Amino acid sequence: MTRSLSAALCSAVFAACLINAAQAADNFPNRAVRLIIPFPVGGSTDILARVVAQKTTEFFGQQVVVDNRPGAGGTLGSRLAVTAPADGHTLLMGTTSTHAIGPHLYAKPPYDSLTDFSHITQVATSPTALLIAAQVPAQSIRELVALAKSQPGKLNFGSSGTGTQFHLSGELLKLLAGINMVHVPYKGTALVYPEMFSGSIQILFDVPAVALPFIKQGRIRALGVSGKKRVAVLPDVPTIAEAGIPGYDADLWFGLFAPTKVPADRLSRIHSEVVKALNTSDVRDRFSALGADSVGTTPAAFTAFLKAENVKWEKVVKASGAKVD
Repeated sequence: MTRSLSAALCSAVFAACLINAAQAADNFPNRAVRLIIPFPVGGSTDILARVVAQKTTEFFGQQVVVDNRPGAGGTLGSRLAVTAPADGHTLLMGTTSTHAIGPHLYAKPPYDSLTDFSHITQVATSPTALLIAAQVPAQSIRELVALAKSQPGKLNFGSSGTGTQFHLSGELLKLLAGINMVHVPYKGTALVYPEMFSGSIQILFDVPAVALPFIKQGRIRALGVSGKKRVAVLPDVPTIAEAGIPGYDADLWFGLFAPTKVPADRLSRIHSEVVKALNTSDVRDRFSALGADSVGTTPAAFTAFLKAENVKWEKVVKASGAKVD
């Protein structure tokens, strides 16, 4: 074989490799995409993630399969995502709890939310509601604070796990109101409601959409919402700040993550299709009906937001003394 023929064959092989690589990238995803939800079925993260999964399936041309992996305040499922193959076929729906609060609760954090993940986009933001069991006599935030002060350590507040935003929302209330309540962690807020109906848990923070059916049934009451403004699904419920706890602000956010080292072209495709899904009118309308706002940001903007959230919630964790062994 002549040197020129050999060089030509090498060039042809190299070109074929480039074409195959490009085709592989163009064909991504080439199988079902797993979307890990680090909380149980029926919770706020699960409900919103399923809306995103359904619409993104249409754009991907491949099924986006929801995989609920609850436990340890969302850190078990998040850790599973960190260790998944970095091929873009495993994604994670993270939250304030898993990526801004949880890492600060551990002496040895199970992951670094800023460096162990690719930050794809912020998906949604949602206020939470301060909910009380129907058996609790308080009809307002001020009455609840007075009741808690008259019975220190007697009121129990449930959450979706130690270190979740719903836990730290209660800790923030304790700090700002100067009250003593007992935290009782569960694997998800969906598991707390039966305990509220029976009266063993008196207080819970959750997104309004999940709580709304039970509010309408009179089984629980909403005394306040966590953000700077009231929400459409609970128009008569004041913000916690205006109801008597100045400075209270603890909205919940949701974001899409992937393991680090996923190829840039695949991350770009994921980002493009998910943001396109978030900007459709049906997703926006469904989110709005759930009391959430569709977001959709660039990876850089999401990273900057995530850094600021870590600073904010690290201060709350330290002030509350909350920790996980």
